[in-house]
Amino acid sequence: MDLFDMAQEKNLKSLAPLADRIRPRDLEEVVGQDHLLKPGKFLYRCITAKRIPSMIFYGPSGTGKTTLAKVIANEVEMNFYQLNAVTSGVKDIREVVDAAKKAMTYENKPNLLFIDEIHRFSKNQQDALLPYVEEGVLTLIGATTENPYFEVNKALLSRSSVLKLESLTHDDIKLLLERTLKDKRNGLGRYKIKLTNEGMEHLIGSSMGDGRRALNALEIAVLSTKPGSDGTIEITLPIVEESTQQNVIQYDKGGDQHYDVISAFIKSIRGSDPDAALHYLAKMLTAGEAIEFIGRRLIISASEDIGNADPKALGMAVDTYKAVTITGMPEAKLILSQCVTYLATAPKSNASYTAVNQAFEDVKKIHSEVPKHLRDSHYESAVSLGHGVEYKYPHSYENNYVAQEYLPKELRKKSYYHPTRNGYEAKIHEYLSHIRKSSRGEE
Repeated sequence: MDLFDMAQEKNLKSLAPLADRIRPRDLEEVVGQDHLLKPGKFLYRCITAKRIPSMIFYGPSGTGKTTLAKVIANEVEMNFYQLNAVTSGVKDIREVVDAAKKAMTYENKPNLLFIDEIHRFSKNQQDALLPYVEEGVLTLIGATTENPYFEVNKALLSRSSVLKLESLTHDDIKLLLERTLKDKRNGLGRYKIKLTNEGMEHLIGSSMGDGRRALNALEIAVLSTKPGSDGTIEITLPIVEESTQQNVIQYDKGGDQHYDVISAFIKSIRGSDPDAALHYLAKMLTAGEAIEFIGRRLIISASEDIGNADPKALGMAVDTYKAVTITGMPEAKLILSQCVTYLATAPKSNASYTAVNQAFEDVKKIHSEVPKHLRDSHYESAVSLGHGVEYKYPHSYENNYVAQEYLPKELRKKSYYHPTRNGYEAKIHEYLSHIRKSSRGEE
């Protein structure tokens, strides 16, 4: 590389976004992902052993998937090739393979191919990689924000380790920002910057675990703020607020976040936490989740998690579903909020849910016949077959109850429904206890 090339590279580097300029070069500089990179953890062991398997990095944007792939190549001294699934095809794969084969022959170095957004590769494109991954010509690292078990074909998955990268924590992003403010070569250390605590906290909070987003906002804040008389660029909360893009709710209605948020929503209702349930409701509605979908889930929750502890809950949920489909947004949020807080604070019981599941299990395993005295007797010759004979009509007895067998003989003494002592179900528990004692002749 001559002096002109070196100057050109330096100029391009200075024009690159801050997040790219300060990209870590070795393992010690990587921020976050301690569950993979701490001593003794899987990826740390692979790097120190210099044995890198093919992997799929799966996680949100800004968690360092590309960075980590490059660091691995540097640490293990591998040739690094990079493709983007959106713009690359089979032709590009073949060109990388040819280059990798030459490198193996003449340099005796292993080759790492990083494919960003690998879930966007077609099945044919993914299949084109398989032989070279199997032969060891390429070690593949694919990056995706989508669940690879849904989006990557099984043949490629079976040859790869799937590693989940987590959003950066508060402390991770704080460390990243502090490092950047001190870095004079590639960061912002050449400026005299004073970032207030409030500004720092807003940068961290608004980044939503995305390191790239935090760095981009910091760079905009610094470059757009006029220095004071002493040359200090003071970055206050109002400046950060102006420099931070409006929070984009991390919620993909067709992907994992759709299922993760609705799962947290239902579990919060089940756990009687109205505040958490309202948070997830707001997140779904802000992201444009269908109100009909939320309404259906509330109906299921009312039956599964509340049941007879509050029989009104199911009616409330059904009415809510009807009401939100009539009103639509934004008014529907008021109706949903009323239902969510009602369900979250209602007494809970899954006794009916558990009971029917156990009944289903027995139906699958045990063949049974309807007792003759319970069979239909409203047709000719039914009595001669013994159908309906000896049936006792409960309304003819005191308190509209008489003890008799209703379960098939194969299931006698089985008990599925065990009401709790929560809410209205306590009355059901008391009633059933009374009639069951009566059936045993204990009264």
